[in-house]
Amino acid sequence: MKTIEYFKLQAKNLHKDFKTQKPYFDSSLGDNLFEYSPKFFDVDALVTDFEIDENHFTLMNAQHIIAKLGGCEKWTMLLKANPEGLELSKLLFDNMHKISIEEWDMYISGEENEKGFLFDDEFKLDIFKAVFADVDGHQSGGYDYRLTKREKPSIEKQKINPMENKSTIKITTLPLAEKDHNEFIKVANWKFEDTLQSIEHTHPELVRKLWNPEQYIEEVIKPDMLPIDRDYALSLVEAFLIHKIIELATEVDNQV
Repeated sequence: MKTIEYFKLQAKNLHKDFKTQKPYFDSSLGDNLFEYSPKFFDVDALVTDFEIDENHFTLMNAQHIIAKLGGCEKWTMLLKANPEGLELSKLLFDNMHKISIEEWDMYISGEENEKGFLFDDEFKLDIFKAVFADVDGHQSGGYDYRLTKREKPSIEKQKINPMENKSTIKITTLPLAEKDHNEFIKVANWKFEDTLQSIEHTHPELVRKLWNPEQYIEEVIKPDMLPIDRDYALSLVEAFLIHKIIELATEVDNQV
């Protein structure tokens, strides 16, 4: 199923949930209210949080709400999104139990301020995959409006180990301890080579000469981030490497 068709299906499901609407009189409030028997979404929570007009809820309104749950202000923005932006919206929707849109926006804003530049959709997608989508253990402080969770991937398709097998070690001081330092260097070098090959730069050997893994790790993991989960820190090292490689590749291009 294409991603946009997936969102259209979610909008139809939300609209179906609203069609279960039945009016009743609340004697304690002295007012006429609505009750629902939803199958897909927590309608009452959506009505409250998104200030929905229950008297005039159309499929277009449902599309608008679904777009918001995917991080877009309007349905038209979702329709016009590039492939990376659309995939990111789907991941945000499917992982709302891990991180809310508000939390994601705050996270990205903080990272952009820290790095000093605005991220494009491709970079945001890489970060989300590395830090949230492919990592168990995150718990959103927001609300998961879905009554039915997305189907769990088969064992063959799982990219990560169960949470109980993952490290819960915290990094509390810098510079890194020797064991952690060696592991971070190993991961950074592996990701560097993998990414460098994927971009197929004309002069990869010159890019390699500019690569300094120790300096890069110091740029990513800073004292004001401590304490930080070790696995989370490693995921940041991987997530931000594409920008570092682009920076080095651009420097090479300017020199050649």
